[in-house]
Amino acid sequence: MTIFLASLFLPKTVYFKLPDAPQKGGKRGNGNRPSRQPPPKADKLKVKTNARPPLDTRPSLFAPHPANTPPRTPTDDEAEIPLQDGLFVNEDGVRLHVSDDEGSTCGPTDKESPLWGSRVNQPKSRASSPPPPSLLDHSRTLQKAKELGRQGVVQPRQQRSDSHDRVFANANWRIVTSDQGNGGLRNAADAAARDGFDEEYTWVGTLGMPTDALEGTQQKEDIHDRLSTEYNMLTVFCSDKDFDGHYSHFCKQILWPVFHYQIPDNPKSKAYEDHSWQFYVNLNQAFADKIIKNWKRGDTIWVHDYHLLLVPGMVRQKLPDAKIGLFLHVAFPSSEVFRCLAVRKELLEGMLGANLVGFQIPEYTRHFLQTCSRLLKNVEATPQGVQLDDRFVNVMSNPIGIDPVSLNLHRQEHEVKRWIDVMKDRYKDKKLIVARDKLDHVRGVRQKLLAYELFLNKNPQWRDKVVLIQVALSTSEKTDLDAAVGDIVTRVNSSWANLAYQPVVYLKQDIPYSQYLALLTIADALMITSQREGMNLTSHEFLLCQDGKMDDKRHGSLILSEFTGTSSLFGGNELSVNPWSYRQCSEAIGKALEMSDEEKDTRWRKLYQAVENHTGGHWFTEYLTLLDRFYDEQHHHAQTSVPRLNLQKLDLAYGRSQRRLFFLDLEGTLIPNNPMSSMIPMNPQRTLSVLNDLVEDPRNMIYVMSARRPQELDRLFRLVPNLGLVAESGCFVKNAGTAQWTEMADRANIATWKESVKSILQYYLERTPGAEIEERHCSLVFHYKDAEDFAMAERQASDWTGHINESCEEQRVHATQLENSVVVESIDWTKHTAAQAIYKEHSVNAPYADKAAPLDFLMVIGDGREDEKVFRWANELGQKKAVQQVITVSLGNRNTEANATLTQGVSGVLVTLQKLASHA
Repeated sequence: MTIFLASLFLPKTVYFKLPDAPQKGGKRGNGNRPSRQPPPKADKLKVKTNARPPLDTRPSLFAPHPANTPPRTPTDDEAEIPLQDGLFVNEDGVRLHVSDDEGSTCGPTDKESPLWGSRVNQPKSRASSPPPPSLLDHSRTLQKAKELGRQGVVQPRQQRSDSHDRVFANANWRIVTSDQGNGGLRNAADAAARDGFDEEYTWVGTLGMPTDALEGTQQKEDIHDRLSTEYNMLTVFCSDKDFDGHYSHFCKQILWPVFHYQIPDNPKSKAYEDHSWQFYVNLNQAFADKIIKNWKRGDTIWVHDYHLLLVPGMVRQKLPDAKIGLFLHVAFPSSEVFRCLAVRKELLEGMLGANLVGFQIPEYTRHFLQTCSRLLKNVEATPQGVQLDDRFVNVMSNPIGIDPVSLNLHRQEHEVKRWIDVMKDRYKDKKLIVARDKLDHVRGVRQKLLAYELFLNKNPQWRDKVVLIQVALSTSEKTDLDAAVGDIVTRVNSSWANLAYQPVVYLKQDIPYSQYLALLTIADALMITSQREGMNLTSHEFLLCQDGKMDDKRHGSLILSEFTGTSSLFGGNELSVNPWSYRQCSEAIGKALEMSDEEKDTRWRKLYQAVENHTGGHWFTEYLTLLDRFYDEQHHHAQTSVPRLNLQKLDLAYGRSQRRLFFLDLEGTLIPNNPMSSMIPMNPQRTLSVLNDLVEDPRNMIYVMSARRPQELDRLFRLVPNLGLVAESGCFVKNAGTAQWTEMADRANIATWKESVKSILQYYLERTPGAEIEERHCSLVFHYKDAEDFAMAERQASDWTGHINESCEEQRVHATQLENSVVVESIDWTKHTAAQAIYKEHSVNAPYADKAAPLDFLMVIGDGREDEKVFRWANELGQKKAVQQVITVSLGNRNTEANATLTQGVSGVLVTLQKLASHA
C-alpha cells in the first residue's frame, strides 16, 4: 500500500543547462537586480555532499576583523547573495535556508520563496501579475490577444517568450533538491523511515517552477517519468497562470494573512471577493486529479497545509471510501476571523472531506470546531470531531517537531566547530541575543527591536555588553515594514555604537547553515516575538544546540511569544512574552541576561524534555497511526457498513431471555418527527397498542425517551400502564409501575445557566421577528419556524449555537441546532445518564418477575445524534458481557455507533416490536 504525501512543492526540482547563459547583466535573486558575477554554469554548481565553500572566500556576517567591530549592514543591492557565492548550499548547489514558515527546519524553506519563476536555470513564468480585477476582464483580454494574433500582430513579449521556450525545450537538465517546500515535513518523513517506518510513500507536488515553456515537449514527459521512477514523486503540472494566481495571490494575499489574524481588507490590499479564487480551485483540482488517477484501494492520502485545503473534498467526491488525512502546519484563526473569508464555506467543506484533520495545538483544533459549528448548517462539533449528515470527521492536535539525529550530525561538521570558535572570539565578553525571522508583519521583528531599544534605554549598564543579532529573511514584496525596521536599527546603533561596539547586527539575508548552528550554540538568549505562528521550530533547534556538547558554557534562555504554537508545549519554562507589550519584552531580555545559572539549567532541562518528546519522526508515525485507527472506526460505523437488523436472530435472542430492558426513542422512532412545540403527535394509536402489548409481558421493562416535558409524556401515554418514561432528554425519570417522576438534574445549577442563556437568546429574539423562546424545566428551545425571514433565521441559527457553546462552556451547557429550532440543555444530564441510572436499578432487582434473574437482554432503538451515546454505552455492556444480548438499532442515515440499522423508519420499528410482543 502507498501513502501519498501531497504538498505544494516536491522535494526535488529541475535545473536546466542553458547553452547561451548571459555573461553580463544577468538576473539573479528575485530577478530585479544585476548580478555581481556571471551566473555559474549548471555543471559547476555541483559540490560534494556536506561540502561548504571556503570560509574566507565568501561574504559573511561574522568574518574575523582586526577591530572588534561588526560588519556594516548590507545595502539593498547586497541583500541577497547570488548562488555562486556559495552561501548555504547543499550537495546539488542549491541555496537553502534553515527554517521559514511553520513546520520548516534544517533545510528547504517553506513557502514564500521569492525565487519562483526567476532563476536563470529555470523557465520564466508566463503568468500576468496581478490577476485582473475580474475573471471576465481576463477572458476579454485573452480574446483580444487572439484577435491580434490572427491579424499577424505579434507582440515583442510574445517573441521573447517563443525564443525563451525553444531554449528550454531542448536544453539538458538535471534533478536537484528544491529550495522550496515544507522542510519540517521532509525531515519528519526521513526520520520516520530511519526509525523503522517501512510503509512506502509517494510525494505529490509541483516542481516549484513555471512549466508553460515545457508544454507539448518531450522534456515534460521525461521529467515526469524520471521523478516518478527514480524518486517516487508524482509531478503536478499546472499552467503558470493558475500557479501564480493560486500561490502568489490567493494563498499569500488572502489565506496567509487571515490565518494569522490579518484581515486583507485595508486600503493597500489588492484582494477582493473573487480575487484569484478560481486559480486556487484549479490547482487544487490538478492535485486531486493526479491523486485519483494513481490511487488504489488501500492507499492512504495525506494532504498538507493551507495551499491544498480543497483537495480532501475533491478526492472524496470521486473516491468515497478513500482514507484521507489533512494536516495544517499554520495557525487556524478564531471563527470571527475566518468568517471574513468570502469562500469560507467552500474551504471548510473541502477540509471536511478528510477522515482526520490535524492541527499543531489544541487551540487551533478548538477554533476549527467552533468555526464549523458556527458557519456550516446541520453539523455538530464534538470534542472528538465534526458530525456531518452522513459521516464523522475526527479532529486532533499533534505538534510537529525537529529531527534531533540529523541536527546532531550537522553539528559535528568541522565548519560548525570553526564558526563557534570564530564567533566566540569575535564577541568575546559580550552577551548575545540572536533572532532569525522573515521580515513580514507576522514575525514581530519591529516589536522586538523596539523592545530591545527600550531595554537599552532603561538599562545603561548593559549598553556595552549585549548585542542583538537579527537575521531577517527578505520577502518577495517591499513593504513599509522594511523601512521601519531599518530606521529602528539605524537609531539604536547611532545612539549607542562606538568604534568597538555595535548594539544591533542586522542582516537582510539568510546566513549559512553552519553559522546558524554556531549562533544557536553560543547564544545567551534566543528571542522570538511572532504575533501569530503555527509552530516555531527554531526554538527547538536552539534548545538542542544548548545541550553543552559543542560548548562548555551554561545554557541560554528562550524568550518566546505566547502567540506561537510552540509556547503551549513548554509549560511556562520559557520566558513567555506578549510581543505587543514592549515593557514585558524588555523585562524578559533583562531576566534572560541576569538569570542565575541554576535557574537556566532547571528551565533548559524541562524545555529539552519537551523537544525530545515531540520529534518529527514521532509526529509522522503517530499521525498515520491515528488516521488508520479513525478510518477503521468510521468505516465500521458508516451507515452502509452497519448490517440490517436480523429479525430471525432478534426473535431467537428475545425468546431465550428472561429479563429484558428496552430504551426506545420517541420522536422519529415510535412516532413521526413533529415540531417540538406540538403537544400531541398525530395518530399515536398504533404506537400505544404496540407498547401495551410489550408491557403485558412481566419480563419486559420498557422506557420511552424523549425531549418533551413530563406532563406531555404523561398525557400521551396515560393509557399505557407500567411504562417507564424519560423526559427532557434525561432530566426526569418515571420508573415503570410508578406515578411519581424523579428529578435527576440539579435545579439550582440549571437556574444559574438559564439566566445566562436567556439573555443571549433574548438578544437574538429581538432581531428575529416571529421567533419564540420555549422554556422547559431543564432546557430552553429557540423556535424560528414562524420567523418572518426564515432563510435569514436559518443561516444565523449556527451563530446562536456557536455563541452559546463558546460563552457558556464553563457552565457545562450545550446548544444543538435542530430542524427549525435550537435546543439548549445541560451536558451533565442526558439520555445516556438516565439510561445508566435505570440500568443500575434494574440490574439488581426484578420487581416484575416472579423470580429474580439477571438482566440478559438490552435493546436500544433511536434515530438522533443524542441516541449515539446510549448506543455506545449499551455496546460496551455487551463487550464486557455484563448483558448477554445487546441490540442497538439506528434509523438514521448517518454513521452510527449502533450495531444494526432499520431502513423502514417508524413503520419498521413498530412492526419489529409487534413481532416481539406476539412471540409465543
